[in-house]
Amino acid sequence: MLQTVFIRENREKVIEALGKRGLDATGMVDEVIALDEKRRSTQVELDTVLSESNKLSKDIGGLMKAGEKEKAMLLKEKTGQLKEQSKDLGDELNRVSEELQQLLYKIPNIPADIVPSGKTADDNEEVYSEGDIPTLFEGALPHWELAKKYDIIDFELGTKIAGAGFPVYKGKGARLQRALITYFLDKNTEAGYKEYQVPHLVNEASGYGTGQLPDKEGQMYHVGMDDMYLIPTAEVPVTNFFRDVIVQENELPVLCTAYTPCFRREAGSYGAHVRGLNRLHQFDKVEIVRVEHPDNSYAALDGMVEHVKMLLQELKLPYRILRLCGGDMGFTAALTYDFEVFSTAQDRWLEISSVSNFETFQANRLKLRFRDKDGKNQLAHTLNGSSLALPRVLAGILENYQTPEGIVVPEVLRPYTGFDIIN
Repeated sequence: MLQTVFIRENREKVIEALGKRGLDATGMVDEVIALDEKRRSTQVELDTVLSESNKLSKDIGGLMKAGEKEKAMLLKEKTGQLKEQSKDLGDELNRVSEELQQLLYKIPNIPADIVPSGKTADDNEEVYSEGDIPTLFEGALPHWELAKKYDIIDFELGTKIAGAGFPVYKGKGARLQRALITYFLDKNTEAGYKEYQVPHLVNEASGYGTGQLPDKEGQMYHVGMDDMYLIPTAEVPVTNFFRDVIVQENELPVLCTAYTPCFRREAGSYGAHVRGLNRLHQFDKVEIVRVEHPDNSYAALDGMVEHVKMLLQELKLPYRILRLCGGDMGFTAALTYDFEVFSTAQDRWLEISSVSNFETFQANRLKLRFRDKDGKNQLAHTLNGSSLALPRVLAGILENYQTPEGIVVPEVLRPYTGFDIIN
């Protein structure tokens, strides 16, 4: 969430920056400023009334001691009027403050200076690529056909149990999935991230804290009876560790990693681009989260990018990195790099990771601060990244590693799977 004082003092900058997202924010920004003016003027008026009421209360006490009861009763009548006035002003202050808060929740983060303008994925910038795209043998199959051929993922059974987008992993498919999870966690902990196991449901405050609510409410599974949400990513529970927390400057950075299933209601469509593992309602992901000093957060982002690159290099998958344009970037992000793996069998790129810096956007919602060396509290920066999302990584492995004899397991995963080939 953007800070009101920042919007007020940087009106033109905020409007221009949000324009990179294809958003004309003039109306929202001006409404924020107007509501903030109303809030501040109402607060001043309320403070004045309360101050006058307190003064009169002291005067009443003095008059009663002096035996001037008639004068004291007149002042009591006036304090009664001031009490009613202060109640009305308090109600108005709460109403305006709540209206301002709800409006601020709807304004996305402003993109960093290097974020390109644009509205769709076509406007993203490729900043890096690595790996040779393999040439597959004649008759090579997409992963959903491979899954059926080798009986490692059952999409029909998942549909029977829950619906489309809930696959069942079987045999060596389940073991390969588990191997990837353990491998990613091991590499993250070796890099200094502390591993956590976290709840798979969160309360409404947690959803607002990281920015999924109200922006992504329609994409989250909601348990109405308990007013809880199934998590769309481990980012939500992990980042909420730090809600209403003040950390010491010397405790930064804080590095966390967690594996969780993830749940997303996002609307599906038809066609090969969403078949099989390409788009799911439930999937597994290993996440990394960092809390950083503002001076260090962009160096930390670069380090997270290098970490994900290392994972893909070890898996020997061809990939590219995109700097997302404003219109394709998430609501909360100031800068995002997407990683995509090339699926040779599908002849297309598959997104497998997003690594983002949110600057103070989440921290302001969370009230996550650090105490600097001068004893002042400042908002921290938060970052997160997929390290990695499993479905499309698995799809890339199945398709790019297929041979006429079977699917070869990447060498780095063999100590985890206990087998070299799926056949």
